[in-house]
Amino acid sequence: MATDFIIYNFTRSMAEQGDFSHFLRLYGPDKLPTGSRLREMMNGMIFGITGYDDDPREIHSISEIRQFYKAFHAAWPYWLYFCNLDTEVLRMMVACCLPSIAALKVDHHPNVAVECKPLELLSLVCDDFGPMNIMCERAQMSERAIYDRSKAVFEYFGMPFNSEPPPE
Repeated sequence: MATDFIIYNFTRSMAEQGDFSHFLRLYGPDKLPTGSRLREMMNGMIFGITGYDDDPREIHSISEIRQFYKAFHAAWPYWLYFCNLDTEVLRMMVACCLPSIAALKVDHHPNVAVECKPLELLSLVCDDFGPMNIMCERAQMSERAIYDRSKAVFEYFGMPFNSEPPPE
């Protein structure tokens, strides 16, 4: 697992233009290491978009950001491998990619609760296990390590994971 985080902030203009080319020049599949160096990158990325601090809308309700994350996800579908599961960032990015979400703001609470259709979330997450597994294989991870990451992803999204671990 990652010891150092890669914090990558897209700018507002990058988001509005749908431009993630700089990121892909740094972290496109052809630029990524293999083996232990790639294993060290697992759970090590945190993404953000700067320039919306004065916008009163929640990130998931800004159409430019939703469009940006959908396009970014289509171009670089390795989020489940790289994104840090100790923050809310991946949930927000995934919420931006879902066809429909509902947000609930409770008075006197700073956070907004975002709800989605469970089958839409499950579909997106399940589709992303293919790209995640490509990175796991490239990182030469054991079956147990892949199982552990898969379980962590399911738990992160609050979904049940009822699979037995692989035999040692």
